Amino acid sequence: MFRNKKSVQELLGFKTFTRYGIRTDRAELIFFQAEPVNISVLSTENIESKVHHLMLVLSAIPELEFIVTDSCESFDSNRNYLRKLLKAEYTFLDEIQTEMSSARQFLFALRFFREKEEAVFHAINRTERALAEHGFMVRRLTKPEIKRMLGLYFGTVMSGEDIPDIEGENYIREEEDVFQEKIDS
Repeated sequence: MFRNKKSVQELLGFKTFTRYGIRTDRAELIFFQAEPVNISVLSTENIESKVHHLMLVLSAIPELEFIVTDSCESFDSNRNYLRKLLKAEYTFLDEIQTEMSSARQFLFALRFFREKEEAVFHAINRTERALAEHGFMVRRLTKPEIKRMLGLYFGTVMSGEDIPDIEGENYIREEEDVFQEKIDS
């Protein structure tokens, strides 16, 4: 009795990286990262202004989605291991962990359903301009940054370069190498 096994990419619907973001089985996603603002040091008027500007952006671009993730992976297992090896560094690592685990990154995402690349390009530019005009410092994520964000979201690795574009691609290459060695010998 065999079950149809699916890869993680298939289960999540990820198809490929596109010129601007990622394609899923339902849509193309383009991500923008917004610089966080420490609202604890802002006056009530400034906070209200920021909220008002966010409402204006969301009204101007209703298809814009808002995402908040941790900006790094959990350090719990690393901390336990390092305690045994580096007791003298314990306080320092604890401070780093507190800072890193409380850090957040704020992302906006646009979802496209079969739009032509030119339409996607214009929508991206319109979104970046609208966000900037309303006081948000944003930039579009690069492919390695999207990989890192996905790795953090799914609790895998911290480095985006470690995530392959195609799941299992390394195993195919290994099989090809073994096959080539057999041919050569």
